[in-house]
Amino acid sequence: MSHPARGPALAAPYPVAVIGVGNMGGAMAANLLARGWPVQVSDVDAVKVQSLVSLGALALDPSSQEAINSVATIVCVVDAIQCEEVLFGPQGLALRLQPGHMVMLCPTMAPAEVESFALRLAQRGIDTLDAPMSGGPARARDGSMSLMLAGDDAVFNKFEALLAALSSKVFRISARLGDGARTKLVNNLLAGINLVGAAEALVMAQKMGLDVSRTLDVIEQSSGQSWIGSDRMRRAIAGDFAPRAHVTLLEKDTRLAVQAALAVQFSGPLGAAARDVFNQASRGGMSGEDDAVLYRFLAGGLK
Repeated sequence: MSHPARGPALAAPYPVAVIGVGNMGGAMAANLLARGWPVQVSDVDAVKVQSLVSLGALALDPSSQEAINSVATIVCVVDAIQCEEVLFGPQGLALRLQPGHMVMLCPTMAPAEVESFALRLAQRGIDTLDAPMSGGPARARDGSMSLMLAGDDAVFNKFEALLAALSSKVFRISARLGDGARTKLVNNLLAGINLVGAAEALVMAQKMGLDVSRTLDVIEQSSGQSWIGSDRMRRAIAGDFAPRAHVTLLEKDTRLAVQAALAVQFSGPLGAAARDVFNQASRGGMSGEDDAVLYRFLAGGLK
């Protein structure tokens, strides 16, 4: 679906816009700035924009034609609804981007949504990279996050310097747009399953009278270890539920992953169960809290 990229690889650094500078987008923008890239930023939260302006970014007014002078745009909003607004809403960027411009779609979305956005952009001569990421803000900030890339080889090659600046762990999935999204959903389904499992195991340990911190010490050096389990349960044990990754994110991602599985006539035993736990926690008033709160949720509201 991608329009063929024009010309050879671009000499770096070149102007890049980042739309959506929350935890991940803000960290990606800060990383690029630290590496000497000219970065324009836009977000509904003016405070987040100003924090990056203080690092050398330029504030982007999406409604201004003059502001759209970047070579590539990284869209790092939450979901397909926000992506639609950013690209094709009343002040949509797609209306002002020039042919040959490249849009990186980083939100976790259904594969069909990625394909639809890419087709509509291609009709305007705009290239697309399907580019979900994983690893959290700290890894996005230091350039060590995982970046799952799908899209035309010529587009990938043209913007290889930007991709290398964003991540030392670029996984070239395929040329088929949507495969990045498929890979991200597989990863995030397992992340959701692992997190629910870690929370369940530590609540079990607590109910059995064990020291949960010491139990986690054992798990981290044994067969039950998972990165997300260690990361979130350490925070839960400390009572730190300040939002880094809201419950709503894995609620959305596990739901999309289960839908993607059903679309290919596959139904596993754990994915739907994990999806339901996130859904129940969200409906129980925990949607805006960090997903480490699953420990408290499964413990029955234990503080």
